[in-house]
Amino acid sequence: MIMSTYNGLDIIAVTARRLCPRALWEQIPYIAQAGIGKVMLREKDLTPDEYAPLAEKVCRACEQCDVTLIIHHFTDTARTLGIKNIHLPLPELTGELCEEFERVGTSIHSAEQLREAYELGADYVTAGHIFPTNSKKDLPPRGLAFLSDICRQFPLPVYAIGGIDIDKLPSIARAGASGACMMSAAMRL
Repeated sequence: MIMSTYNGLDIIAVTARRLCPRALWEQIPYIAQAGIGKVMLREKDLTPDEYAPLAEKVCRACEQCDVTLIIHHFTDTARTLGIKNIHLPLPELTGELCEEFERVGTSIHSAEQLREAYELGADYVTAGHIFPTNSKKDLPPRGLAFLSDICRQFPLPVYAIGGIDIDKLPSIARAGASGACMMSAAMRL
């Protein structure tokens, strides 16, 4: 069983609907049963018009399962659904959005990007990709040394992402991360 905190790490399930054995909103109870309390609705290939109805269904499932939903990128959908947690690409992160939403995260891949996220007011960052992953086959992973270095730079929670499964959580905790994002492991429950 995966837990919402494991070895002191906060776990976020990152969605990839094509990996699910069922409809994405039907996957939420399985994620909740595994003890994961947060879901980031990523689905980067969808248009706003495609994302919104999916987000509505996932939002209802998250509410029923007492799981926190994090909207990825689509601020208008977050506003419409009253979701106060958002994850934005770094180029879209602004101080105004950090003030509008309760919890704002962004993805970083370097120390320079971490500094920018911190200065803009991000509440947390995802740093990666840490381990080899099928979604980034052509790019070498940044590894645990990168993660450890990023975690020491600013007083900002860092979530490891990329190739994360339950077996890698202890090394992520030792690197100093606040949490980890799981995609394949959470989508195939």
